[in-house]
Amino acid sequence: MKKAAIFDLDGTLLYSLEDLGNSTNAALREYGLPERSLEEIRRFVGNGVGMLIHRAVPQGTDAALESACLKYFQDFYRAHMQERTRPYDGVLDMLDGLHELGLQTGILSNKFHEAACALSRIFFAGRIDVTQGEQQEIPRKPDPAGLIRLMKKLGVSPEETVYLGDSPEDARTAQNAGVDFVAVTWGYRTLDQLREAGAREWINRPEQLVAELRRETRRKG
Repeated sequence: MKKAAIFDLDGTLLYSLEDLGNSTNAALREYGLPERSLEEIRRFVGNGVGMLIHRAVPQGTDAALESACLKYFQDFYRAHMQERTRPYDGVLDMLDGLHELGLQTGILSNKFHEAACALSRIFFAGRIDVTQGEQQEIPRKPDPAGLIRLMKKLGVSPEETVYLGDSPEDARTAQNAGVDFVAVTWGYRTLDQLREAGAREWINRPEQLVAELRRETRRKG
């Protein structure tokens, strides 16, 4: 029986693409570099902000300039990260439903830790038990270290945990940690991309997760 549900953040719990895109383009403009479309930003996100900026700057950009763009992005994003960001429809009710079923909840994100924690507090106060973003001592997904760390904090085993996300990196993270994975189809990647990465279960609406776990509880209760 599942005792914890852990979620990716961007594209899974939060629609954040426009704020990520606006912050990226603010950094590119600051240094006279060509801006990127929202569709390009969609393809670039998922592997941490360092990789987002690396993909966004022109190929061959000097390392020092790329580093400056990254710092500008981080500073700008801290100030503007909630302007257009919002929970997906049904997410808050889903989290409430999971707690009603007795499940603990967590966030595991490749977003830098400070921003992940801030967004969790802003949008999910009282609904998320523990949040883990990117930190130097914890490798980014799909390395399972962050997910394993969260399970230890929550006191649950891989068998008692389900991880939900919208990207191939999320699917591989769950596989690497021995955790069941459920893909969400409303995020930044396509279902075909998720299936190619090994996803075998998916949901189209947040409430489907609560309904499935409720059925599981009844079967095993």
